[in-house]
Amino acid sequence: MIRWTIRILGAFVALAVLYVGVTFVQVWWASRSDDHAPSSAIVVMGAAQWNGRPSPVLQGRLDHAVELYQQGDAPLIVVTGGKQVGDAFTQGLSGYQYLRDKGVPDEAIKVEVDGTNSYEELSASALILEQAQAGDDVVIVTDPYHALRAQEIASEVGLHAQVSPTDASSSVRQLGRETVAVAIGRIVGFRRLASFT
Repeated sequence: MIRWTIRILGAFVALAVLYVGVTFVQVWWASRSDDHAPSSAIVVMGAAQWNGRPSPVLQGRLDHAVELYQQGDAPLIVVTGGKQVGDAFTQGLSGYQYLRDKGVPDEAIKVEVDGTNSYEELSASALILEQAQAGDDVVIVTDPYHALRAQEIASEVGLHAQVSPTDASSSVRQLGRETVAVAIGRIVGFRRLASFT
């Protein structure tokens, strides 16, 4: 009996290690891929803003979205992100103002200002696009390490998503953290995972 218990536990551990290992490779591969194509909208994932000015991370995402927009990849950009405690501006509003300063017309921008995590941002973006009757095929702009999780969350909320990451670098730590998030999210669901974090 003890021998079988040890074998079962050993097999379980081996499968868990294999699952996490495969997930890491998928996260890494997604971080190096850019699979965008013409879509209904570009969704820019939120990142920190400093008193209404996008942080370098957010600015990199916004600049990449502008490039895609100018290439004609989509007629609409959705900027996302709420605010942290003590902030006077939301990430979404900061993104909107930045895009306007870059020459993107007002009618080509939609703003999401309540999301505090990736799930909330993408879920709200799906609703915004549905209400605008804009279609559900999107290009998500985010940092490379975040690409796979963003794409899988998008699928969970009903978006048909491709990801066009920025040219930012991804550390092993970031890839490792995303591997854990994707591995757990696939099991419990990304909505439930977001409620835990």
